[in-house]
Amino acid sequence: MTGRGRRNDWRRLDEADVRVRPGRGTRPRSKLRPEHADAQAAMVVEVDRGRWTCALDLDPERAVVAMRARELGRTPIVVGDLVDLVGDTSGRPDTLARVVRVADRSSVLRRTADDNDPYERVVVANAERLLIVCSLADPPPRTGFIDRCLVAAYAGGLKPVLCLTKADLASPAVLLAAYADLEVPVLVTRHDEDPVELRNTLAHKVSALVGHSGVGKSTLVNKLVPDAERAIGAVSAVGKGRHTSVTAVALPLPGRGGWVVDTPGIRSFGLAHIQPNDIVDAFPEFMEAAEECPSNCGHRGPPEDPDCMLDVVTADGAASVGRLASLRRLLASRAGLDDYPEG
Repeated sequence: MTGRGRRNDWRRLDEADVRVRPGRGTRPRSKLRPEHADAQAAMVVEVDRGRWTCALDLDPERAVVAMRARELGRTPIVVGDLVDLVGDTSGRPDTLARVVRVADRSSVLRRTADDNDPYERVVVANAERLLIVCSLADPPPRTGFIDRCLVAAYAGGLKPVLCLTKADLASPAVLLAAYADLEVPVLVTRHDEDPVELRNTLAHKVSALVGHSGVGKSTLVNKLVPDAERAIGAVSAVGKGRHTSVTAVALPLPGRGGWVVDTPGIRSFGLAHIQPNDIVDAFPEFMEAAEECPSNCGHRGPPEDPDCMLDVVTADGAASVGRLASLRRLLASRAGLDDYPEG
């Protein structure tokens, strides 16, 4: 064959005649992942700059620092999450385990920075109770904040408990009356008395504490966990030796078998991520009627929602007017129509 013939030979080639050498990184990745049958169960008790401190088998004396396994990608992991660990779980300084699984959450406390922020932040996972700490004086009670915390608790599957502090400075009567129809458990404490009732309420459970700065939340934590500062220091020392006050931390209740999750003082509690039906679901007597409402109903009644069916329930005597008024007050908080944050 002449040179000219060889040069034109490429015109007779098709796809089957071309062999392409695969480049780096083009091999298909296997979908198989390790089963990690030997993984150890733990609960996340602190998060600090990409490291998770975990209590093996819920034992506070067995703290292990872990990193997130590559196969989890950007899976969010927060305080209270139940996880599986592999690798070095000795807890010795400068060692790291790996979080390979995160269990489904039974409850989630979420908030947004404000009511217009679409990005929700998970504060605590798997807490059974939300202790809403509010002072009766110095600073005065802020009902807008209480209502928003109640909304977040109902929507996230937590049982709310209202804790009123500084009863030695003011009477709790007004607040007790304001929340009577919601049937929220209320505990009243004083700085000069041991919170025995509160300690019994939180025993054997995982409970999250929220409250504004100055309401006495830190005082309560120190009474519930007398060595709280030492416990926080010990948890941090397992990792990078520093505790940041901008994240939550879980502390074991001495002799009670439960955990208290101390959250930082919250400046704002946005509810942009919550829908009206999330709140109505916490009021069983109104759930069936809410299904008959128009699809865009906010359940706040006339004039905002003239076709709301919740009023029918009270008209029939199946629910109290006070319960409906309390529900709609929470719905107003969710809609940003409350007096928060000044209230």
